[in-house]
Amino acid sequence: MEDTEQSNATNKICTNKNKSFRAQSKTYPALLPLPPPVPLQLYAAPPLLHFPKPQNYSFPSRTHFQKPSQALEEGSQRQKGEYGKRNITVTPQPPAPVRRPDAGGLEGTLIPLLANHFLVRFDSSQKIFHYNVEISPNPSKEIARTIKQKLVDENSGLLSGARPAYDGRKNLYSSIEFQSDKLEFFITLPIITSKTSPEKDQRLKLFRVSIKLVSKLNGKELKSYMSKEGDDPVPLPQDYLHALDVVLRENALENCIPVGRCLYSSSMGGSKDIGGGAIGLRGFFQSLRPTQQGLALNVDFSVTAFHESIGVIPYLQKRVEFLRDLSQRKTRGLSGEERRVVEKVVKNIRVFVCHRESVQRYRVYGLTEEATENLCFKDRDGTTLKVVNYFKEHYNYDIRFKNLPSLQISRSKPCYLPMEVCVICEGQKFLGKLSDDQTAKILEMGCQRPKERKANIDQVMGGPVGPTSGYQGREFKLHISRSMTRLNGRVLQPPQLKLGNGGHIRNLIPSRQDRQWNLLESHVFEGTRIERWALLSFGGTKDQKSIIPKFIFQLSQRCDKLGIFLNKHTVIAPQFESIQVLNNTSLLESKLRKIHQATSYNLQLLVCVMERKHKGYADLKRISETNVGVLSQCCLYPNLGKLSSQFLANLALKINAKIGGCTVALYNSLPSQIPRILRPHEPIIFMGADVTHPHPLDDSSPSVAAVVGSINWPAANKYISRMRSQTHRQEIIQNLGEMVGEILDDFFHELNEFPERIVFFRDGVSETQFYKVLQEELQALKSACSSRFPKHKQPPPITFIVVQKRHHTRLFLDERDLISTRNSFPDENIPPGTIVDSVITHPREFDFYLCSHWGVKGTSRPTHYHVLWDESKFTSDEIQKLVYNLCFTFVRCTKPISLVPPAYYAHLAAYRGRLYLERSDFTVFSKSTSALSRAAPPKTMPLPKLSENLKKLMFYC
Repeated sequence: MEDTEQSNATNKICTNKNKSFRAQSKTYPALLPLPPPVPLQLYAAPPLLHFPKPQNYSFPSRTHFQKPSQALEEGSQRQKGEYGKRNITVTPQPPAPVRRPDAGGLEGTLIPLLANHFLVRFDSSQKIFHYNVEISPNPSKEIARTIKQKLVDENSGLLSGARPAYDGRKNLYSSIEFQSDKLEFFITLPIITSKTSPEKDQRLKLFRVSIKLVSKLNGKELKSYMSKEGDDPVPLPQDYLHALDVVLRENALENCIPVGRCLYSSSMGGSKDIGGGAIGLRGFFQSLRPTQQGLALNVDFSVTAFHESIGVIPYLQKRVEFLRDLSQRKTRGLSGEERRVVEKVVKNIRVFVCHRESVQRYRVYGLTEEATENLCFKDRDGTTLKVVNYFKEHYNYDIRFKNLPSLQISRSKPCYLPMEVCVICEGQKFLGKLSDDQTAKILEMGCQRPKERKANIDQVMGGPVGPTSGYQGREFKLHISRSMTRLNGRVLQPPQLKLGNGGHIRNLIPSRQDRQWNLLESHVFEGTRIERWALLSFGGTKDQKSIIPKFIFQLSQRCDKLGIFLNKHTVIAPQFESIQVLNNTSLLESKLRKIHQATSYNLQLLVCVMERKHKGYADLKRISETNVGVLSQCCLYPNLGKLSSQFLANLALKINAKIGGCTVALYNSLPSQIPRILRPHEPIIFMGADVTHPHPLDDSSPSVAAVVGSINWPAANKYISRMRSQTHRQEIIQNLGEMVGEILDDFFHELNEFPERIVFFRDGVSETQFYKVLQEELQALKSACSSRFPKHKQPPPITFIVVQKRHHTRLFLDERDLISTRNSFPDENIPPGTIVDSVITHPREFDFYLCSHWGVKGTSRPTHYHVLWDESKFTSDEIQKLVYNLCFTFVRCTKPISLVPPAYYAHLAAYRGRLYLERSDFTVFSKSTSALSRAAPPKTMPLPKLSENLKKLMFYC
């Protein structure tokens, strides 16, 4: 993705990804009727001229600017007059996040750290004037920025000499109030219409720009919010914070591709071909955050995938397996299923045409039902024309791929473009699901050791597109530090662990630097007995299938060494099926039922060995766990070829957990570690919840919510689950009370009493949803408890903690203490158990960062825990120790994990629910309705019911 420059440095022609301004050059009667195009992009031209409003122009007449008014003040006066005498119903305030109970934790060894937070000093007396911008006709963001720049350059007096910041949409922020509350301008821009002769082929386009004052933002509210004084909850002034965020992104947006809060550019290390029609680009993330030290800018390195800018035909050859040989088979058509796959690939991609000199862009809404050779349309005279004939007559172009469908480039009416004349525009984020190979290459691009990542972040902060570049900071009286925040963290000691009684080593403290332990001379804490099991093979070569007897024997042996009994003989002889069975759900179900029947409906486990990863895996799990009622464990033939001790041990631990065993327990139970709150005879339930959403290109499938809960005490290491589908992309869990109630009933069934306390970990919630989660999900929790507890007994205290993994805070070892730090931790990553609960945490609320795992590759990402509600009144030390100790009890490995297990299990359960909806013989993209119109989202499809014999097992892990 290279930028193209003209000889004149001031007249830069950029590609679509940055400041690429493309427009249609001539009036072609082609492919009528053409749709309203995607907003034009422009090529930068020689010095722009400001044209006055034409006398006969169709815009309504209006004065150039209006006399300053007191509209805002009058509005507030009128509101008081009109509504002051009415009765106002006072609604109760929703619950607010709890305050930090102390000054932070004290336990652990101090460790000097750096955080990628950069202090931002702002003048609280500086007002920011927020203006709403309306531009007609509606332009793209690139054109809107050009319009804004020309407007500022030519109307400095009316704007009081201000240089405002603009978000490219409707928001304009100025440090100085304009001469009027309402302004109107007419801006004329020359639009390049030919790629070959931009000086000659251009036309003028007139835009009307209306600017209106919306509000005057005051920095004193933000200063008050970050002050630790006072107990009254002060709402975060989001408007002022957003304004500062736009200000600090202003310069970068001129040169980078924005994706959310990230900005990408090929100038930051170039692009990398990752295959499959995609390239990887490097960039950076930036966001303002209120912290204990003050306002801070969080800046991090980032990598993401973009569509490669090539022709649609070569793009499909790279992207779709069955079209690889398309250039040699030009007469090839598409079957119904193949058409749906291709439509899924190209839908919503922007393209431009190459058969004529035009740089207009179009969005792809789908594919035509008919092949291109059968497509017809009516011209302005009502004459019916065939698309292939039209291209030959008007452009002397012979359509080569006549049997392929064309691109549909309008949502509401038939407008066609043959694939071979279309090229994919640059700068489009890759929305498709990356393949394993693509994912590996993207991870390789972003996998940087701490020293390299820190250097890249420092380079961004001092670079030409970073937040300290440009004039906007000075314009709004902002000072951004270029040095990372220095702070002290604490390293907590690992807990002592309890293993099985049958092993030589029955308890241990993970003393290794990575806090891992092995089970070479140990047994799992609770091993299970698997007497009746079977093996089913899908595909595989003759040599691969010959390994099966050896695999059965060695897996049984490895289980025995771990204190797990796995019968050395399967109940029935291993069954060998073709990999194609996974493509046929009815045949697959028939095979599974026959195996279940052959084992007298008493099968504990079905081990499935697959030739390769297959989409039928989802069907296998759904059918076995809902229709048949059999636990399954899958593995791949390539792994069986090695049969390493580590692979067999990992497989054994997963099998043991699914059947009902557990790997490890805390030697000193949680009540003994937190005696002030926890009691051995007062059971606690740890719960986790998560919601998984469909693929970004899927606009109809339901989201899936899952809740898990521990059902043993005081070990608290076995979790049952409940899953529900819900409204498409709905983040708030709709059936939370119902799922929690069912888990509480199972808890009572196991322990003969309800829990005395609930500690609830909620994954996947952003800061903007905290209040809504408290208002809806916390209340659902309380309702579920109230309906089950006797009236004479108080419901259990609830502690509600949000767990955030997708954030951009990174912690680095501080070179101030280089010698002692490197001696203790020779690797550059921070050690497991590192806690940070000061300086970069919330100025008022109860949150902390915990890095509980060892970072093997790249830079460790600590998990952010935010305590929103706490009726148990944990101290900082108590909740941090509780969370860190739980991270050692995960059943699938022998090391602490990065995420507290209840949240991790909820994620796994939600993913399993998602698999239940992903049937190989059904695709959400195949709609019976016309592809030209967007149908309303269908009703939520319920998940199939889980088999009763699996409900109390960790089948999802």
